[in-house]
Amino acid sequence: MPKTKTPKKQWIPEIMYEEDSQIPFIEVPEGERDPSLLFIFVNRKTGDTEPGPEGEEIPVFEMDLRQYVDMKILSEKLTEDEFDKVRSVLGLEPRRSAAEKGKKITDSIAKNLSGEG
Repeated sequence: MPKTKTPKKQWIPEIMYEEDSQIPFIEVPEGERDPSLLFIFVNRKTGDTEPGPEGEEIPVFEMDLRQYVDMKILSEKLTEDEFDKVRSVLGLEPRRSAAEKGKKITDSIAKNLSGEG
């Protein structure tokens, strides 16, 4: 009988937070690729309740499935104009002007740290 391949268990990203940071991170195991897309349910209480298993009131939630994409992949696969349209829809500046502003901030910080400021 031919051997059947055991399918590789799919890695599931876990979103974590440092105690003193509001920016989440994902620890990528060795040999795995960064996630290109994350699916996240956004839950909101509706204000309604329903009876629980023992008659207690349990809040009702509305769940919306959202998708979050790796902007690096979009920047590599889209033209500059297409990518800037995506950035604009998200409320961001075009990449070039954002990079110029970021460089000015970085230069200012470096200048202050070196005592030139």
